[in-house]
Parts: sequence; structure tokens; C-alpha cells
Amino acid sequence: MKRIKYIIIASSLALGLVSCVSKTAYAKPELELPEKFQYTATADTASVANLEWKEFFSDPILQGLIEKGIKNNYDLQIALKQVASSQEKLKQAKYLQYPDVGFGVSAQISKPSKNSMNGQSLNLFLGQNHVEDYNAAFNLSWEADIWGKIKNQQEVSRMQYLQTYEATKAIQTQVVAAIAQGYYNLLMLDKQLQIAKSNLELSTNTLSLTEKLWQSGDTTSLGVQQATSQKQSTELLITELEQNIAIQENALSILVGENPQKIERTIEMTDSSLPQEISAGLPAAMVSRRPDVRQQELALLESNSQVGIAQANMYPALRITANGGVNSFKIDNWFQIPASLFGSVLGGLTQPIFQKRQLKTDLNVAKIQREKNVLAFRQSVLNAVGEVSDALVSNESLKVQEQKATEQVATLKNGIKSAEMLYKGGLANYLEVLTAQGNSLQAELNLASVKRQRLSSIVDLYRALGGGWK
Repeated sequence: MKRIKYIIIASSLALGLVSCVSKTAYAKPELELPEKFQYTATADTASVANLEWKEFFSDPILQGLIEKGIKNNYDLQIALKQVASSQEKLKQAKYLQYPDVGFGVSAQISKPSKNSMNGQSLNLFLGQNHVEDYNAAFNLSWEADIWGKIKNQQEVSRMQYLQTYEATKAIQTQVVAAIAQGYYNLLMLDKQLQIAKSNLELSTNTLSLTEKLWQSGDTTSLGVQQATSQKQSTELLITELEQNIAIQENALSILVGENPQKIERTIEMTDSSLPQEISAGLPAAMVSRRPDVRQQELALLESNSQVGIAQANMYPALRITANGGVNSFKIDNWFQIPASLFGSVLGGLTQPIFQKRQLKTDLNVAKIQREKNVLAFRQSVLNAVGEVSDALVSNESLKVQEQKATEQVATLKNGIKSAEMLYKGGLANYLEVLTAQGNSLQAELNLASVKRQRLSSIVDLYRALGGGWK
């Protein structure tokens, strides 16, 4: 027992002599963030990103689709399983500071040569030509965390867990945005189908009028053919739109984790279901909110801990091993207590000297990886600022485009009425009527597309700001 005491004392002294901790301090990289986003008049701390998605999307049908997506989307479920897996590794990392303990039972029979020294000694002293050995013992091994290596390993596990958590948040943000985009695209296709059907009725009336004029000799068969072609083009457009609607419904169903089916939706496409006052807030707030940016910073923190581990591997390691149990060369008195008890304790300080430059290489590689992650973090911030700026300029530009497209539709609708009146009075030909109808159709389809793009730009801005997360 005195020897064991001396070993523990010697180990403690060694631990005191090398009690420096090599945890590398983390300094957050400096970021060159603008005071406000481009295309915003003033720096405003308020932001639509502070709204949860249920507050941002007020359309009850869209809310129901998003709820289904968050619950059933397979990409999101896979990400959640990854979080659960990392959580298990994090739990295991908490036990790294404890010793390894094992238990083993062994039995051995050795029969040496009769002509060997061991064989003759056995026969002389034990009166037998073999020796038995029975052992049952607990084994313990523990490494003192002198340089913070274990602490850094625990930190690596924690950062990896948090990265999977942030990755899940990023996927959820993408799923929510994709469902909203698909829903608004469906509304646009519905509107375009409604426009096409209305135009088909107009084309049918034009064809009927042209046929009557041809029968009365006031126009040629070419006019009838052109009017028929116009009607057929509209019918073809209707078929194409119905196909696109079905495909979009299928895609939206899959996004929410369901088999392809009809999607219920509102009749009109409007931005009234979205916040009318769009504020981006401050760039610094966006950096702390966006899951992908936070995930990249966590990767940087992980690499910082990896540097600490690589440094610790170059320093002395204090290991204490111990084993104890029962041992006997006869099975019948194997478990006689205390005669069969044995125990040993060993403490050792090991300093790596020559490892073929492996340890230095590992340290340099860890530092380079940290530098790479610094650059990746800065790049993710720059990309995020760019995405917000793109969404802001798109939203402002699409406001103007929607106004101009609305005015164009009104002008061309009036043009159709004028062309029809002139055509009936013989003051305009069939080509002018068909041209007016075609231009009006294209303008209305374009207006529906611009409205959908504006809704999408608002959703893009919400996603780019890291909307819904604080």
C-alpha cells in the first residue's frame, strides 16, 4: 500500500509540474459588415425576420401546408436523425474524463519441455509436468487531462452537435421557403389558366364574327384561318397550363411528405397575406440569426479545438493504470479471500520525441484547417449579405414592374375593345384584332408572373434574413 501511495504522490507532483492548459483561445474573426443593407434608406433595427413563420405567412391554407412540411418532409426528418446521432456522441464525450474500466477472466495451462529448466523445476517442486494459472481481475486506465486535450475533444463533440442542429434549422428554413414558393407558383398558374380561358372565349367570339364576315364576303378565308389559329394557340396554352398545375401540385405534395394529390388553395393571387411593411433590419442581426452562417462559425470553433488537441498531443501524457482481482495456480482455491487477492498500480509520464514529424504535421494541418474555416465563415457572411441585397432590390424593382404591367394590361384591354369596334365597322382588318388580343393575353400572363415574382422576392428576403430564428 505504501508503494501505491508513493506512485500516486509522484503522479500528482508530475501533474503539478505540467499544469498548463493548452486550450487555444477563440477570437471571432473581424467581419466587414455594412451599417445597413444596400437599397435601404436608413438603418432600422426592426426586421421581418423577427416574425415567426406563422406570423409572416397569414394564409391559413399555406400555414397548413408548411405545418405538414415541417412534420413530414423527409429531408428535414433525415436532418433530425443526424441531430439525434450527434446528441448521442455528445453524451458519450462527457465521459471522456473518466477512466476506462474492464473485467477479464482467464485460465491458462502451460506444459514446458521435460528437458527444459522450467520442466525439471516443475517436476522437482510441484511433482507435476504442467502449471495452471487462473485469473479474474478488474483493469483500469486513466489519462490525466493535463493539457486540455480531453476538454477540447468534448468541445469538438459539442460543436459538431450544434452544427447538426443549425443545419436542421437551415433545412427547415429552406423547406418553408420552398413550400411558399411552390404555393405562390400554383396561384400564378391558376391565374394564368383563368386568363387563358377568358381569352379563349374572346378568341371564339372573334372566330365566329370572322366566319360571318367571310360568309357575307366582307373578308377572306385567310382571316378565318388566322382566327382559328389564334383560338387553337389559346387551347394549346390551356392544356400546357393544366399540365404545369398538376406537376406543381405533385411537387408541393412531395415537399410536405405526401403522395401526389390535389392542393387546396385560395382563388386569387395577392400579397395581402404577407407583411406589407418590409424591413430588413441590420446586417449584424442577420449574421447572428442565419442558421447556415452560425453553422459555419461553429465549424470554425470546432477547428479551433482541433488545434488544441494537436498541440496537446505534442506534450507529455500522464497515464495511470491499475489492475486487481484474484489469482491462483489451483482452481480449487482460486477465490479464496484474501489469499488469492492481488493488485498493482502504475503511473507513467510519456513524452513523444520522434514520431516521423507526424505530430507537427497534424498541428500544422489543424491550423490550416482553422484558417480555411475563417475564410469560409467570412464568405458565408458575404453571401448572406448579398442574398439579402438581391432580395431587397428585386422587391423594389418588382413593385415598379407590377405597377407598369397593370397599366399595360388596362391599355391593351381598351385596345381590344377599340379593335373589335373598328373591325365590325370595317375600319380595321382581322390582323389588327388578333394582334390586340394576342398582346393583351401576353400582358396579362406577364402581370401574373410579375406578381408571383414579387411574392417570391418577399419570401426570399425572409429566408435570406434567417427569418423565424432568433
